[in-house]
Amino acid sequence: MDRMKRDVFLAKVGRLDADRLRHILWNLYHRGGSALRERIEGLLDPDKPARGEVAREEPDASFLREEAEEFCRHARSGAYMGGTRDVSPSERIRWRHTFRRLVDSAVCCLGHGGFEEGAGALEQLLGVLCEASDIDFFHSEDAVQAAKLVVSDVVRTLWKASLEYEGFPAFAHRAAPQLLRWERAFGWTRYGEGAVAEREVPLASVLAGLLTLPDMWMTFADSYLRALDAEAEASGRAQKAGAAHRPDVERHAREERTRNLARWHGALLERLAGSDGEERLDRLVRHPALDGPEKTFLQARLAHARGDAPRARALATRCLESLPGHESFLAFADSIGAPVPPSVKRVRSQR
Repeated sequence: MDRMKRDVFLAKVGRLDADRLRHILWNLYHRGGSALRERIEGLLDPDKPARGEVAREEPDASFLREEAEEFCRHARSGAYMGGTRDVSPSERIRWRHTFRRLVDSAVCCLGHGGFEEGAGALEQLLGVLCEASDIDFFHSEDAVQAAKLVVSDVVRTLWKASLEYEGFPAFAHRAAPQLLRWERAFGWTRYGEGAVAEREVPLASVLAGLLTLPDMWMTFADSYLRALDAEAEASGRAQKAGAAHRPDVERHAREERTRNLARWHGALLERLAGSDGEERLDRLVRHPALDGPEKTFLQARLAHARGDAPRARALATRCLESLPGHESFLAFADSIGAPVPPSVKRVRSQR
C-alpha cells in the first residue's frame, strides 16, 4: 500500500489541534492490535516495563518449588498417563508446556535471589525427565524430544550457578550425586536422534570444563566417592529392611550405572593417575556400587597406567569375553598386546 511521505504527513498533522490529535491517538490505541497498544503505552509511559518484560519478572520462588514437586509427583504416579484423576485431560496434553514453564522459571530464580528454590525445582524436574527417557510418564513417544529440552545445557546452567553462588565445596557436594543419577551413556532422548540429541553432550564433559585446578579434581572425586558410598549403603539398607532381594536386577542396575559413568571414570583416571590423589582410584575400581565389564575395563586401564602389563592384559581379555564387539575394549587390548578370545575373532570376521 502507498504511504504518505514524512513531510506530507507532518504537514497534515500540523493543521490539527491537540484535542483532535488525542482523539486520533485514542482510536488507534482502542482499536489497534496488542503490539500497537504496547507501543503506544511505551511512548506514554517510558519508565514502565513492557508487558513482555513484566511477564519475565522473577517468579514466586517458594511457590515454584512446590509446583515443581507436584508436577513430578503426578508424573511418577501415572497421572499424566491417565492413571489417576489428579491431572485433567487437557493438562495431560499440555504437559510439555507446563514442564518448560517450570524449567524456565527455575532457571530465572537461579540468578535473581532465589537460588535454593530454583536449584531445588530444577533438581526435581531434571530428575523426572531423566527417568522419562526409560519410563513412560507422558503420552509422548520420546519425552525429552517432546519437551525440546537439552538436559546437558540445563545442567551446565545449574552447576555454573551453584559454583558461583555456593562456592566449590558446596557445589561438589550438590553436583556429585546429580552426576551419578543423571548421566547417560547414550544421551537422554530415547532414540538418540533429532535436533535435541544433536546438541547433547556428556555431563562428564560439562563437569570437566568446571574443574579448572588439580585440587578441584581431587575434592570432587571425594564427593563422588561419597555419593557412591551412599548408593551402596541405600542398597544394603533396603535388603536389611526386608525388601525383595533380586540379585540379577541389582547387578544390572550397577552395570548400567558403571556404563553411564564410563566417560567420567576415564576422566578421573587420566587426571588422578600418578598424582597425589591416585589412592582415590583404588577405591573407585573396587567400589561395590559399580559392576560389569566397564568396571573391569577401568581396572585394566589403571593397571596399565601403573606399569602392571600382565594384569592389564588379563583384565582386557576378560572384558572382551563379556563384550567381544566393544570398540574401546578392542582398541585397548590391541594397544597393549592382550590376547583376544575366539568370540572377538568371529565378530571381526563378521564385520
